[in-house]
Amino acid sequence: MKYYSLNHKAPKVSFEEAVVKGLAPDKGLYFPESITALPDSFFQNIEKMNNVSIAYEVIQQFVGNEIPESDLKTILIDVLSFNFPVKEVENDISALELYHGPTMAFKDVGARFMARCLGYFNKQNDTKEDVTVLVATSGDTGGAVASGFLGVQGVEVVILYPSGKVSDIQEKQLTTLGQNITALEVDGVFDDCQAMVKKAFLDEEFKGKRKLTSANSINIARWLPQMFYFFYAYKALKSNNKKLVFSVPSGNYGNICAGMMAQKLGLPIHHFVTGTNANNIVPEYLRTGIYNTKSSVQTISNAMDVGDPSNFIRIEELHGHDFDSLRKNLSGYSYSDEQTIGAINYLKDKHNYIADPHGAIGYLALKAYLEDKTNLQGVFLETAHPIKFLPVMPESIAKSIVMPPQIKAVMDRKKQSIKISNYDQLKSYLLN
Repeated sequence: MKYYSLNHKAPKVSFEEAVVKGLAPDKGLYFPESITALPDSFFQNIEKMNNVSIAYEVIQQFVGNEIPESDLKTILIDVLSFNFPVKEVENDISALELYHGPTMAFKDVGARFMARCLGYFNKQNDTKEDVTVLVATSGDTGGAVASGFLGVQGVEVVILYPSGKVSDIQEKQLTTLGQNITALEVDGVFDDCQAMVKKAFLDEEFKGKRKLTSANSINIARWLPQMFYFFYAYKALKSNNKKLVFSVPSGNYGNICAGMMAQKLGLPIHHFVTGTNANNIVPEYLRTGIYNTKSSVQTISNAMDVGDPSNFIRIEELHGHDFDSLRKNLSGYSYSDEQTIGAINYLKDKHNYIADPHGAIGYLALKAYLEDKTNLQGVFLETAHPIKFLPVMPESIAKSIVMPPQIKAVMDRKKQSIKISNYDQLKSYLLN
């Protein structure tokens, strides 16, 4: 498998090169040269397959022969060591819970897969230079990357996060592990962190001094494994014999883009819904046909506080840059913090289900799309455990949330971060 840059001004590369580089030299995101649909027999027999077998069939063509079958399956066994339950919330609406991993966020799968791929490539050639994974986070990415890469030989991780704009638990998860993990606390918003990371990748002064790659969802090894979730939900709901609609809380649009990749592989998904907060760039685009990025706005659903979604270009590529085709496949809605809290209260009162702020927005968007439709099975993605958002959750609900052991393990650890406010300070840290 070869990967090309979506800016079309850089050479095609292998899977390994795309993972290690993260971003193409021409600033473009990498995209697979071909996408081959899975055979009908795969979908006919999917309920007989376990999660690792499904994942192998889904990801193998994108890895090619660069990781042998036995090694790739070993990686997947390690990555997929927890469950992805589909829980019925109300008639024809279920929650796909993606927060049962080590950092209790959907990003655990992609971060662990990428870390283990890099670890595999490093072991194959002891003479390779160390890699620095540089990542910006608006919340859960940092913790997932820190956990996934902890102790991986030949890999140093540097995480940029906006000061005061992630939850206490999220901050603990990305600042307390030590070893090969360093947290840089940025005086700014997520978009500032992301801009610094992108600038560093294109800075010629790092050549020969630091080998940089990204663990954000711009990296194919972080992005592509997120396809697995959609196959697992299909397997769980296949017997319902209803068309599937997925509602995905969206910030950088990597997760929903992975779902669309799954659709390209033949997964029978009827429609996608993106739900977001005040950072409503994509819903406005779907409404008006005009794509305007803007400075991000802080909300209680902080992982979606993104004003310039990196992965949307891949979504456009999947739809042939045809706006009408995209709008037939994707609907978008945005909600205020007040509406989000209302949904959290409603789900607890009416269905005894506790959703985090992101999942609550996914539920609202799904309900809006399904309002005048029949014979559809809706699934909204619960992307992070509600425990991570105690300060913004309704007090009565927050008191009822039991702290899981994964979170208890980090709460008493001491925060260690380095404060920076501009790119020059990041560059100085990386060079020195």
